[in-house]
Amino acid sequence: MTELTHPLATVPRDELVARAEADPLRPRFHFVSPAGWLNDPNGVCQWNGVYHLFYQYNPEGAFHHRIQWGHATSTDLITWTDQPIALEPSAGPDADGCWSGVLVNDGGTPTLVYSGRLDERELPCVAVGSADLMTWSKVPENPVIAAPPAGVDITAYRDHCVWREGTVWRQLVGSGIRGRGGTAFLYESSDLRTWTYIGPLFIGDASQGDPADTDWTGTMWECVDLFRAGEGALGPASLGSVQPDEDPDVLVFSAWDDGDTRHPLYWTGRYSGDTFEPAALHRLDYGGRFFYAPQSFEDESGRRIMFGWMQEGRSDAAMVEAGWSGVMSLPRVTTLADDGSLGFAPVPEVEKLRRNRVSVPGKRLIGGGTPVETGVSGNQLDLELDVQLAPGSVLQLGVLGSGDGAEETVIELSCSLEDENGTLRLDRTRSSLDPGVDVEGKSGPVPMPAGRVCLRVLVDRSAVEIFANGKPLTARVYPTLGGERVTLTVEEGAVTLASFDAWTMADSWGGPRPLFP
Repeated sequence: MTELTHPLATVPRDELVARAEADPLRPRFHFVSPAGWLNDPNGVCQWNGVYHLFYQYNPEGAFHHRIQWGHATSTDLITWTDQPIALEPSAGPDADGCWSGVLVNDGGTPTLVYSGRLDERELPCVAVGSADLMTWSKVPENPVIAAPPAGVDITAYRDHCVWREGTVWRQLVGSGIRGRGGTAFLYESSDLRTWTYIGPLFIGDASQGDPADTDWTGTMWECVDLFRAGEGALGPASLGSVQPDEDPDVLVFSAWDDGDTRHPLYWTGRYSGDTFEPAALHRLDYGGRFFYAPQSFEDESGRRIMFGWMQEGRSDAAMVEAGWSGVMSLPRVTTLADDGSLGFAPVPEVEKLRRNRVSVPGKRLIGGGTPVETGVSGNQLDLELDVQLAPGSVLQLGVLGSGDGAEETVIELSCSLEDENGTLRLDRTRSSLDPGVDVEGKSGPVPMPAGRVCLRVLVDRSAVEIFANGKPLTARVYPTLGGERVTLTVEEGAVTLASFDAWTMADSWGGPRPLFP
């Protein structure tokens, strides 16, 4: 069993909170835990009009150890209230940690299905909640699945997707088959307590591609999520019902390899019967591991909303010293694009935090590589640009720039000479003078009909979320000079700036926050 006290847990709780709140790199309008460690979003839902965000949490310090379920609530997805710990380890199958899971509505009873960890093994467990989701009781049947499928050599076994289909419950557990690839094992139950193994829903092929590829599917799938694109609903009205003209089903997973978190991907295809027939593989976020372990839900207005874990890109020692680790992405709305892939945008509620609008006059910019001052500055920003790139053009948007140019994070759009496609790139080579942080470049393709791009960039100190024509790129940056400069540069060709609106973003938290327990 995991030791109750970690060697790194040397900072008193009040000092831990003070360190976290004092860190200038800590985001102010993204969700972060009061202090300590945060990873995967769990049990995300809207229940009786209230949004609930549970998450993997260690209040002891900024390191992964004896994981509990943190809990926060909101009525608008932006301003959150910390709640007491929802789940914590106890004697039994989750003595070493309450790992990732989901929340379902069992005939009016809120019910959590999660991975309990004991002696380096994870097994499915269940807890039932009070009507307000504030107190939880673990069921005596735990673990509700006693072991992974017999006779299968697995790489790992954890994380859940659970839905009601007709008269039965169905569950996916993320896993991998050694020597083959990642998979999701399918189970069925009438009561969420006794589960019958059906078989692997679909098995990936880890031999395809290079492990360094951004679309490599990994040796294990974490945090699987299955839903019908365009409809959102899990259940008899969508999943499991097949019509030729229906929207595709989506199987989301995070590719994992021998303890290494890689990147989130998704298959579009058709879930029918006991299998998933894939049609196409897609990258979920061009930032890779910086938008990891995503989980989605359908809210009461019918929107499919997704959260992801924005991992750190600085050293373990730096995290421990800062007193906090991990950021939750802004909630994003998931839609079905014209080409059958998914499109993403921050929920409109984010706009409630906008302040001090600045509009940059439209103009035509000619290549030459000279930065153009925009009159916009800040380290908490929401930027919206509508631009048209001539074929072969390259536009750069610099943010968090220092006055001397020593630090700058660069978002780049380039338009193809050959077709209506382009590339979104994030250049972090000058994002930080700290030699210990991750500065690997990130990029991905973006459809650019007639060279037109709607670009949205949200900057929150060390968190950056970018959306280019619905394609997201999420990352972390760690400026050391406190730069707030925003510039535009056309490196090649010509770019028409149709509009450029910028807002500073208000903090979504006010005052000290309690560190539970």
